[in-house]
Amino acid sequence: MAYTATSTHGGFNPIARFGQFIADMKQAFTLRSEYNRTYSELQSLTDRELNDIGVRRCDIKDIAHDHVYCS
Repeated sequence: MAYTATSTHGGFNPIARFGQFIADMKQAFTLRSEYNRTYSELQSLTDRELNDIGVRRCDIKDIAHDHVYCS
C-alpha cells in the first residue's frame, strides 16, 4: 500500500501569508471573546444556580474551554 503526502504550501508569498495571519488572528480573537463571555456568564451564577445545572464552580474554566475550543 502506498501513501502520499501532500503539502499546500503556497511558496513564499508574503501578501498571502500576511492575509492568512490576519485571518488566523481574527479567528483567535473571536474564540477568545466567546470563551470570556461563557466564563463570565457561568461565574456570575450563584452556587445554588450552578448546583441546579450540575456544575461545580471549580469546573467552570474547563466547561468554557470545552464549549469554545472542542465543539
